[in-house]
Amino acid sequence: MSLPSWMTDPWLTDWLHLLARWFHLIVGAGWIGTSFYFNWLNNNVRPVDDPTGRLAGSVWSIHGGAFYQVSKYKGAPEKLPETLHWFKYEAYLTWLSGVTLLLLVYWLQAGVMMLPAGSPLSPAAGAGVGVGALVVGWLVYDGLCRTPLVKHPRALGALGLALLSGAAWGLTQVFTARAAWMHLGAMMGTMMALNVFFVIIPGQRAMVDAMIAGKEPPVERGKAGALRSLHNNYFTLPVLFVMVSNHFPFAYGNVAPWAVLMAIVLIGAGVRYWLNLHDQGSYNTWILPVAALAMFALAFVVHGPKPAESGAAQLAVPTDTELEAIIANRCSPCHAEAPTWPGIAAPPKGLVLKTAASVRANKDKVYAQAIAAPVMPLGNLTQMTDAERAALGRWLAAGDPE
Repeated sequence: MSLPSWMTDPWLTDWLHLLARWFHLIVGAGWIGTSFYFNWLNNNVRPVDDPTGRLAGSVWSIHGGAFYQVSKYKGAPEKLPETLHWFKYEAYLTWLSGVTLLLLVYWLQAGVMMLPAGSPLSPAAGAGVGVGALVVGWLVYDGLCRTPLVKHPRALGALGLALLSGAAWGLTQVFTARAAWMHLGAMMGTMMALNVFFVIIPGQRAMVDAMIAGKEPPVERGKAGALRSLHNNYFTLPVLFVMVSNHFPFAYGNVAPWAVLMAIVLIGAGVRYWLNLHDQGSYNTWILPVAALAMFALAFVVHGPKPAESGAAQLAVPTDTELEAIIANRCSPCHAEAPTWPGIAAPPKGLVLKTAASVRANKDKVYAQAIAAPVMPLGNLTQMTDAERAALGRWLAAGDPE
């Protein structure tokens, strides 16, 4: 599967991707912002004197030179207000724009962006696995949330983490590490968005409809929505990290990318737990420092050794001519003014690698993505050998001969 011919023009593809990413960023910021605010609001509600017995509490705040008081009801107010604000389109548009990016960047270019060299899957089958991962992930998660296990949050959390780890491992066996990370993040994002669409908003709608009909609102539906909202709360930080992870190849370009990803998911959930406790007035002193130390330790563990540290420095440094032969065979099919690799319309990130001088001018970028974390060539589609990679590392380590 490849992009239609009318979409291969570099100007059009660049702008199409830019607009999709920009839209995803805008609506995503809106969704995450409201999610953060409402979790803060819910955690900061404190009991108040209420003769009616309907209020669960309220919170006072100041912002922009004005005072605000927000009250939380145990079920629903006695009378439905004329104006009731709903928060749903941020979630829907974030998910739709995210799936659009998956389609443009990964599914329509699965042979280049998703499948490693030698994969037995066709590009269409690879894209199908990516779509199926989102669907199956939601069905399994939603099914678990409808079992009696939901009454035991710790057990549900442990099982969910185990299943998510299994999904991360499975995706890294099928896709390149970068594509696997992005699809696991999309799987969690799908759970979050569909929680809003299938559980949270329908529960709120049922409560409003009951009030309009003069009936008692179904409080249980509201509780189910609150539980899914709590799950979304813990997914937020890991999903945000995955969204920007393609900028950190050393994070996913290691021997166990699925384990690194799950460590980050666990650390992110721990930070979110600390924030929740802090907002509730429980000032835990060890969770945040442990999470910070864990992230620093993870950074040291996953960063690969420099070429000189691996013993490669004792071998001969390639000449510029030998280096250019490696670049021509392994890098230039994509990183050229006019890429020859199918599905690549323009050099990724505008980086053209043809001569020794062009590699030397971009040595930090080349080192980061081809040596420190061997994630380029993408999926090793051009089949760069270990010997060629080591030779490139020695050449980069030698510096500028002048």
